[in-house]
Amino acid sequence: MELLAVLGCALLLPTVLGEDCPSQCSCWSLGEPWGTGVDCSSRGLRALPALPRLTRILHLHNNSLASIPTGALDSLGHLQELRLWDNPWHCDCHILYLKLWLQDFSVPALARLHCASPAPLRMKPLGQLTGNDLGVCARLLPTKCLQFFWRDLFLIAGAVITLLLVAWALKLSKKLVCQLHLGSRRLRRSIPKTHKVL
Repeated sequence: MELLAVLGCALLLPTVLGEDCPSQCSCWSLGEPWGTGVDCSSRGLRALPALPRLTRILHLHNNSLASIPTGALDSLGHLQELRLWDNPWHCDCHILYLKLWLQDFSVPALARLHCASPAPLRMKPLGQLTGNDLGVCARLLPTKCLQFFWRDLFLIAGAVITLLLVAWALKLSKKLVCQLHLGSRRLRRSIPKTHKVL
């Protein structure tokens, strides 16, 4: 019975991996809870293929990748090992996403990457790139960041309107207190005092 279960899993495993595994790459299972290993190294890739969601090991070294599209690695929340060296990285505004992502993921992995172009930046480590190296980047923020901008703008506007309403209410209440205070003084003055003489 156990032999049938193992045989069934062995037959189903390539099917499951085949659905998610890019055709140019080879994939292997690290076990059900541990995810998938994906080897796309030395395949001449010019673009990042669609990757399995549960990728834990990703080998992309020795390809022809010049950049990684913004957001392409964000869905790989289980990733533990990434190899990207020996790619001809083009260091312009498009490389900024990869640089920032690697700063959060693995500083040693970032240290292994070097620019291949443009000529003034050839062999410069990606981790040492500055804003001056990249030139003027018209759009540094991904689209998702712009959504947060609008949300934050509405929250700030709501807070300002609330503060203005509170200030107006305090001013109005102060005015009412003054009117009540003056009204009670007038009332006291208008009541005649009667003295009893004994």
